[in-house]
Amino acid sequence: MPSLSKRITTLTGGGSDGWDVFYRARAMVAAGEDVLELTIGEHDIRTDPAILDAMHDAARRGATGYAAVPGIPDLRRRVAARLTARTGVETAPENILITPGGQAALFAAHVAVCNPGDRALYLDPYYATYPGSIRGAGGVPVAIQTRPEDAFQPRAADIAAEAPGAASLLINTPNNPTGTVYGRDTLEGIADVVQDHDLWLISDEVYDTQVWEGAHLSPRALPGLAPRTLVVGSLSKSHAMTGSRVGWVAGPEEVIGHLITLATHTTYGVPGYIQEAGCFALDQGHELEHLIAAPFRRRRALAQKVLAGQQAVRLIPSQGAMYLMLDIRATGLSGEGFANALLDAHRIAVMPGESFGRAAAGHVRVAMTIEDARFAVALETLCDFAAAQAG
Repeated sequence: MPSLSKRITTLTGGGSDGWDVFYRARAMVAAGEDVLELTIGEHDIRTDPAILDAMHDAARRGATGYAAVPGIPDLRRRVAARLTARTGVETAPENILITPGGQAALFAAHVAVCNPGDRALYLDPYYATYPGSIRGAGGVPVAIQTRPEDAFQPRAADIAAEAPGAASLLINTPNNPTGTVYGRDTLEGIADVVQDHDLWLISDEVYDTQVWEGAHLSPRALPGLAPRTLVVGSLSKSHAMTGSRVGWVAGPEEVIGHLITLATHTTYGVPGYIQEAGCFALDQGHELEHLIAAPFRRRRALAQKVLAGQQAVRLIPSQGAMYLMLDIRATGLSGEGFANALLDAHRIAVMPGESFGRAAAGHVRVAMTIEDARFAVALETLCDFAAAQAG
């Protein structure tokens, strides 16, 4: 048959995507085995029934036809108001494009700012789809490693070393997979680099409601950055609406205008009844967001107690998001080797740090996504297993 495009056949860059442990665990579950899954960022509580009722009512009222491609006006207004309130940056509906989830927003943002062959920077460790999103947009992904000894806070000098000739920089705070929240000093260093080298900044802020220490600072709020920053947001994590696929890009009106054209020729928008449910969800205010975030805050505190009493596993300071990054290098195993051995021995599934890039080698990521008592047992077992390997 005719050949496929290089763009589609090279999205993952070749080789393993590092998710073999996850696939093995899911196969075990499908075979009826009891596996404690601490792999992906899926809430253990589902979308609030009141949001589902709003979705159902909107569909029954007739919001099942084509919706406005940029997003229905009510949702664009609410997202704009949310960003204005949370960041202090005046945001209008014209600065917002509603997308089918944050993933579509990531892709669209890179299409907007990268020409074919442009170098697009991102930080390692990274969310698994970042390099593929860049390749899909025609860019050349360039990873910049952060360091465990810095709690994976990026160094401006490392970014500056790769910045000449690049088109964009993608950052994520609060961070998946590390749980790191970038402080003001870190973000001001990034701001200096992107302005000095005339880069676009793409800021993935889907975990902005899950901050356990410090405060979330959107780089769009820093002096001079709003005209060169595209913010990716979503209701997936903040409102436990992962399957509803409601996300957005926020940025300069001119960029959003071009992205609306892109959406017209690709996704053609998000179903209206889902967008109306998104309006209802945002109308619930901070109370619902705090309710959704509460289990992860609680489990983080629980994990800190468990991990404080042993020496084989070191917790990277977890300041935000629904994950823990654990340093297991004392065991002498790679992250992948440790995760596979833990799954075989105890039916506990965690993600190898190597799944998220080179910088997290010798680590594992733990998603805080199962009920508290089972989560505590899983962590205690993991620590005992690590101690046995180290001993």
